[in-house]
Amino acid sequence: RDCDDDERIRTIFSGHRSNGGYGALSLSYTEIENKDALMVGVRGSWILDHSFAIGLGGRGFFNDLDHHRWMDDDYNDNLAGGYGGIYFEPIIGPRLPVHISFPFLVGVGGMARIANEDYWQNRHLYDDENEDVFWILEPSVELEFNVTHFMRFAGTAAYRFTSEIEMENTDPDVMEGFSVGLIMKFGKF
Repeated sequence: RDCDDDERIRTIFSGHRSNGGYGALSLSYTEIENKDALMVGVRGSWILDHSFAIGLGGRGFFNDLDHHRWMDDDYNDNLAGGYGGIYFEPIIGPRLPVHISFPFLVGVGGMARIANEDYWQNRHLYDDENEDVFWILEPSVELEFNVTHFMRFAGTAAYRFTSEIEMENTDPDVMEGFSVGLIMKFGKF
């Protein structure tokens, strides 16, 4: 006698599962050292059964959005750098047209102080007191919109927790803070 579907033993690792993946581009606003900062990022993730993604990603940043060289002759320096790592992303209600996800980044980054006035004259100078490496944890929430079967658009809010930054004339928690932004995801969801 053959078992019908209702009588079969159900197991944890069997059954129909769907796998997919996506690539994403992001643009975010934050404040770093009390200055407006822009963050540009990329991410690639593998999606397990529509509800959990794991992948790699990173962001680059700079906090010199309003510097106009022709208007500002004073000495002005800014921070620039980037970070990256592994993403873990639970996705709640992925089949709904509007749903949420909770990406969590664990990674490492680096930053440096860039002196605008002296850059071209002193490109060859190296000063390790004006750069540092840091650990980062970045939990975030994304409100996602399923635009098409292969594209999602999301608004995001995140908070950066970092190890202490050890740079001359720089607050140790200069990288910690909120960011808000937009993300475009393309792939098989």
